[in-house]
Amino acid sequence: MLSLAASTLSYSTPHVTVEEHMADIKPFEMISSMINGNKSSTWTATVPTRFDNLAAVKQLCGTFPLEEKDRLPEREALAAMDLPDTFDARTQWPKCSVISTVRDQSACGSCWAFGSTEAFEDRRCVATGEDVEFSSDDTAGCCSGFACGLSMGCNGGQPSAALNWMCKTGVVTGGDYTDIGKGGSCKPYEFAPCAHHVDPSPQYPACPSSEYSLKCSKSCSESGYGKSYADDKAKCSKAFSVRGEQQIMQALYQEGPLAVAFTVYSDFPTYKSGVYQHQSGSALGGHAVEMIGWGTENGTPYWLIKNSWNDQWGDKGTFKILRGSNECGIEGDVSGVSF
Repeated sequence: MLSLAASTLSYSTPHVTVEEHMADIKPFEMISSMINGNKSSTWTATVPTRFDNLAAVKQLCGTFPLEEKDRLPEREALAAMDLPDTFDARTQWPKCSVISTVRDQSACGSCWAFGSTEAFEDRRCVATGEDVEFSSDDTAGCCSGFACGLSMGCNGGQPSAALNWMCKTGVVTGGDYTDIGKGGSCKPYEFAPCAHHVDPSPQYPACPSSEYSLKCSKSCSESGYGKSYADDKAKCSKAFSVRGEQQIMQALYQEGPLAVAFTVYSDFPTYKSGVYQHQSGSALGGHAVEMIGWGTENGTPYWLIKNSWNDQWGDKGTFKILRGSNECGIEGDVSGVSF
């Protein structure tokens, strides 16, 4: 079994040539057959409806590798508490519906903004009891340049740098694309959920052939919202990194979900259920997601992760990945915020 920590890989959102696209036409059928034919595999695969080629996956892998010099200060060790064998933040804090909501970054390499903004809103709900969704659009559009780890909107960014930006600058409220026009938040996400496949459903129309772009607008896009952009900003008090399996579990158990990043390989998009471990294919890029729990399945320890590829991908928008061995670098780039 192959394994490669994200820290050893230099990746970015790559340019895909016509030749690469043609070579990628039907990779998922072969990968799924191989995974499901492996009797020792800890997970099952399927041909994903969200993508029809690897180029579509590469487009969404917009997380930069975290260099040691850019790592946030490590969180002070939390007092040890007895941890359960299985933990799910969705059931631990049921009044925080934001933890359960699965979003869709659409055809934009803004995973870094989704993973960080969701960690911000979820941990804020745990700390304050306020079940409020914040704006991935604001993060992706306005967290940029040297103030945000050289993040570049749909062209990629760094989730820990985004969390640090939220503590210094703040982030406004914002729902999903379907919330546009309702006036319930400042800046809902401006791109519609979509599907990278030949026969899109009414719920998920086909994604555009070219990637979206974002611009920073320091005003609320919802004219019916009752606050100004400046007055709507909310801040955290401190952004930090977390290292080590036990400290990650303690931070998650005591204070809420965490932003994490890992390396996506060609077999990952075919995930359907079980505990993912890389078995086949080359690296496609870095991807940011949100860690919401842990457990053990058939003797294999896992992290429970929420993705931003809509609820029709994977296990209703989530996946499990091997815990305790830094699978695909999942334990090497973990960050959170306090309030």
